[in-house]
Formats: sequence, C-alpha cells, structure tokens
Amino acid sequence: MSKEIRIKKGLDIPLEGGASDIEVKDTLTERFAIAPDDYPGYTWKAAVKAGDTVKAGEPLLYAKEDENLCLTSPVSGTVQEVHRGERRKIEYVSVDSDGKEEQYDFGKLSDKELQFAALKRSGLFAMMRQRPFDIVPMVDIKPRDIFVTAFDTAPLAKPLLTDAMLPYLETGLKTLAQYTDGKVYLCVAAGSGITSKAAEVYEFSGPHPAGNAGTQIAAISPVNKGETVWTLDAVTAVRIGKLMSEGKLDYTARVALTGADMKNPHIAITKIGASLSTLLKGEVNSEKGHVRIISGNVLTGIKEDMENGWLRWPYRQVTAIDEGDNADEFMGWATVSPKKYSVKRSFPAFLKGLNKPFKFDARIKGGHRAFIMSNEYDKVFPMDIYPEYLLKAIMAGDIERMEQLGIYEVAPEDFALPEFVDTSKQELQKIVREGLDYLRKETI
Repeated sequence: MSKEIRIKKGLDIPLEGGASDIEVKDTLTERFAIAPDDYPGYTWKAAVKAGDTVKAGEPLLYAKEDENLCLTSPVSGTVQEVHRGERRKIEYVSVDSDGKEEQYDFGKLSDKELQFAALKRSGLFAMMRQRPFDIVPMVDIKPRDIFVTAFDTAPLAKPLLTDAMLPYLETGLKTLAQYTDGKVYLCVAAGSGITSKAAEVYEFSGPHPAGNAGTQIAAISPVNKGETVWTLDAVTAVRIGKLMSEGKLDYTARVALTGADMKNPHIAITKIGASLSTLLKGEVNSEKGHVRIISGNVLTGIKEDMENGWLRWPYRQVTAIDEGDNADEFMGWATVSPKKYSVKRSFPAFLKGLNKPFKFDARIKGGHRAFIMSNEYDKVFPMDIYPEYLLKAIMAGDIERMEQLGIYEVAPEDFALPEFVDTSKQELQKIVREGLDYLRKETI
C-alpha cells in the first residue's frame, strides 16, 4: 500500500512546446561524449587517449580518489578526442561509434560485493547523488536511506518509465536495498499504479517541484547533520536492474525534444551523451532569430552549442527556446501585453488563466540587485526552510548559520523555482552550489 503526499507550494510553468508521445529512433548520431563536470565530487582522469578503441561499458575516465570508480563509453568505437580546457581540465571525452554496439560483459554478478564493484566500474554509481553536498556518493559512506524518483515535474518533462522497464526497476531496487541499513523509498506520481515489494512507495501530487528529490526527502524523512542519503532517478535504477540481470549496460536514452522553437516536439530514442548536432538536425526552427539550446529543462539545464554540444546528464530532455536578444517590443518591459507571463498579477494574462501555454524566451527581463525580502521564494519552495536567510548565510560564508538553516537538505535544483520568480535576479542555484562546495571543503 503506497502512501500519499500532496505538495501545495510550487509552480507549473506553462511553457509552449510540449513533446508528443511519438517515439522516433535516432539512427544518425555517430559521436557521443561524457563530460566530467556532470559528476561532481571527484577528480576525473582520462583512462583513454585519442585513437583508442573501446567497447560500450569500458572506462573513459576514472576517479583520482578511487580508480575503480569509472565513467564509461555509451557506444563501441574509437576515442575521437580527450578535450581539455584551461589548466588542462578535461571538458569531455568523445567517441565515434562504429555501429557494432559491442558491449563489455560484466559477467555473472552473484553476490553483493561483485554487484557493488560492477556499479562503480560501469558508471552507474556516478549517476547517483548524495545528500548532503549533491555530489556523486562517497563510496565508503553507507547511506541512511535511498530515494528513487520515478517521475519528473519540470517544465515540459515527459514520463520517465515505460511498462517494459518495470521488471528491471524492481531488480534495481532490490540491489540498492543491500547497501543501506535503512529503507529504499520509491517516489511515484499519484495515480501511476507503480508498486514495489523491494521499496516503500510514496505517491506525490501537486505542482513542480513535487518531482524533485529534495522535496520528496523533506516530505518523507529530512536529512540532518551527520546523515547521508543517496538519490537517483528510476531510469538509473532500471539500468542497475538490467546490469544485474544480464551483465550488460543499457545506454538507451528516451529524450524529449521540447520547446517553442522545436519544429516537431517528440521523444527521440538515442544513447547517453549523444551529439546535439545530429540529434537536433532539422529539428530546430531558427529562421526567425537566435535559439537557445538547453540540455535539460529550462530551470536546471545547461546551455549548449548546437554544433558542438552534447546530451548532458541526466539525459532525458533537450529544450529549444528563443534567445530573445533580437526582441523589439513596444514600450519594452513596461508593456502590458497579454502575451507576457508573471507569477504576480502584473500583466492581464492572468485574466485568461496562467495555465495557457506561453512562449518564453531566455531574457532575464530585469537587473541584478540586492535581496528583496518579499517572501516570494516561500510561495514556490515547499521545504521547511527559510530560503532567503539560508542564501544570505551562504553568501556570508557562515557555516554554523548554514547548518542551522538546513543546508544539508538542499541541492541547487531546489532553488530553481525561487530563481525563476526572484525579483532581485540573483543566481540562486550558483550561490547554493558554491555554498555546498565551500561547506564540504571546510568540514570534511
């Protein structure tokens, strides 16, 4: 029997460009890449060099702190480049697919130790996150609980699971349960009908961020100082289940191509780390102006170059919206056009209802200024935390105050909606990321 939780605070942003349920298999992508920045908490070193041949599932990078913890190739083929930036930092490792789909065989994983070693070597362990700090979990710390999220409420997100994935999901949950003395929680959307014998199921309803791990943890069992929990999405749990069942990895990614500037929003079937230049070829409507390509959703995704960008972790959405740098509006910001959206009743659009899709662009539409204490964050922030005061403590570097205000519970994505509604135009997610990194550096 699942338990129900209703999230009341939040906001569903009515964005144009929702994807249909039509699935189109991508057969054009020939180049794939893994970016170390998507896996914070470790220093990643190259395990290959340009020209090396690899199978799907063989390491491309390994962690300096633990050489058995790896990031692996999603396809078989030839390493095209180990691309480095400033100070020779690895920005990505790219692989040209040979089309053969040869896979590394992890063999029969018959016991707990072999399975954990396979999780680390396969790259699946790096797809999980740890709270506190929102990093790849520390391998030597046993989590209090594990939270698996089986739905996404971000703008234009599509369902994570298909019926064919459910048996593997149960196997993945059983595997994860071995590594905690606490519980595995499976968080699903209300009415989904998903059940499990290996995990305690909670049904969530309400607006975004009901699908965020932070919201679910806060509603079920908050993280206190000295405690550690792991989080992952259900697709990763499915990959874990398939690895344990078959000894091989599944790098398939169901990616929603969304946004008002996507010609035909749909679900593309590709693989982890696909090149955006081929994934989006002929898909983006760029005739009328500049388009921003976002790997992910508009709140937490990463801006990517369409010609040189990649499908980034967590590999389930690409959004295309107007850049807005060539906009020419009568009266500019002061216009009362019904086409403008506001969470406040600042524009007449609310008379028609704010659930009607709006065409957003990437403009901030305001200037950076000091914090305005208006409680506007609280209206979209469902966690039992005072967000303004926590942010100020982070900016001041006051560790004791940060701990008192609940920094161990949060991740940058939890502040995405407050950043959207912020009158002060502060980069809240960046502030939280820097605060978590500072706290970890000073306390560990």
